[in-house]
This record gives sequence, C-alpha cells and structure tokens, in this order.
Amino acid sequence: MTVRVVVVDDQDLIRGGFVAIIGTAEDMEVVGEAANGLDAIEVVRETVPDVVLMDIRMPGMDGLEATEQLAADPDLGGVRIIVLTTFEEDAYVLRAIHGGASGFLGKSVRPAALLDAIRTVAAGESLLSPGATRALIAHVTSDIPQPSAVGERFRYLTDREREVVLLVAQGLSNEEIAQKLFVTPLTAKTHVNRAMTKVGARDRAQLVVAAYQSGLAGG
Repeated sequence: MTVRVVVVDDQDLIRGGFVAIIGTAEDMEVVGEAANGLDAIEVVRETVPDVVLMDIRMPGMDGLEATEQLAADPDLGGVRIIVLTTFEEDAYVLRAIHGGASGFLGKSVRPAALLDAIRTVAAGESLLSPGATRALIAHVTSDIPQPSAVGERFRYLTDREREVVLLVAQGLSNEEIAQKLFVTPLTAKTHVNRAMTKVGARDRAQLVVAAYQSGLAGG
C-alpha cells in the first residue's frame, strides 16, 4: 500500500527537501503541496491523503489553525497530520495535539526518521518527539485532575484496556505492549482502539492526554 502525502511549508527550499526525501521511498508518494494554511485545506480536501506534513508558522492561516479545521472535517477522518517546526514550544505542542495532530517533529529530523514517522502515523500510531512528549506530559500533570466527561468514560474500560492505556501513556508501541503483556500486536492494537473509542480520543496522542487529565495515568 502506498502512503499518500501532502507537504505544507511556506519555504520552497524546505518543502522541496521534504518532497525529495519522500520521493526516495518506494511505499510513498507526494500527492500535493501547499505554502500556507488556506491552500493546505484546499489541497487536502481535493486529494484526501493519508498523511499531511504541516508547518506551523506560515503567512495568513498558520498550520495550527489549518490542523484544527482539517481534524474537524468529518470527511477527512482518515487523514493524519504530523506537525513539523523548528519551534518545540509547549503551547505549540499542546495546541497541535488538542487540535487533532497525530505527530510532532522538529524540522531537523533525519530523512530516515521522517519516513519512519510518516509510516508510523499512517499505520494509526501517534508520534511525538522527545521534547514534545516532555512538554505534553509536564503540562497535563501540572494540574490536579478534575472530573470530566472524558474522565468518566474511563470507568467503562475493562481492566485489560486500562492496563494497555497505562502502557500507551508510557510511550510504548503496539509491539512493545504485546511483548510486555504476552499477547499479539493485533490484540494490543485492538485493546488500544477500543479504549480510544470509549474515551472519544481521535488517536493515541489524545488518549495519552485524556489518561493523564483523568488521573488514570500519572496518579
């Protein structure tokens, strides 16, 4: 299966570099490009890619607002967004994840790591760079958990699903969860997907946020 990608960045040189890197992968193709948020929305709606590489700081509509609009479009439920930027600031990380991004990477990422990130997100996993993960966890653990609709929904998880969510919150992949619990990766993925459905999380990143905010993790 070929992963279809849209690249969004206002700098031609950087955008071209990403396009060239993706072009080296036999299992990927670039189906569209954009230089700002408004154009990105149009291109993504026209092409409906698997993954969008989204810059943050762009003229007009920035990448965060574009991400929020794309994630809110029910016709684009299968589109995954990786935010790429030189600025790993807490506010950007949090807004990107809450806005619907499935990944957050610095633009200095190595080519091989970028391709792996695209494959990871296309497969339904979330992806956060170490800096972004620290910022995310630091933020959600800095507040005393408060009762919420999301927190209440954790009550409906089975014991196994709770166990899996805790491992997801530690940053483990499906394969690592499978090894730890002595189950198959498919079984681990099934538990994760069921937990996301019950909690109402779009992806693993939002599941992690919800787990910490509800007090399930980090308590």
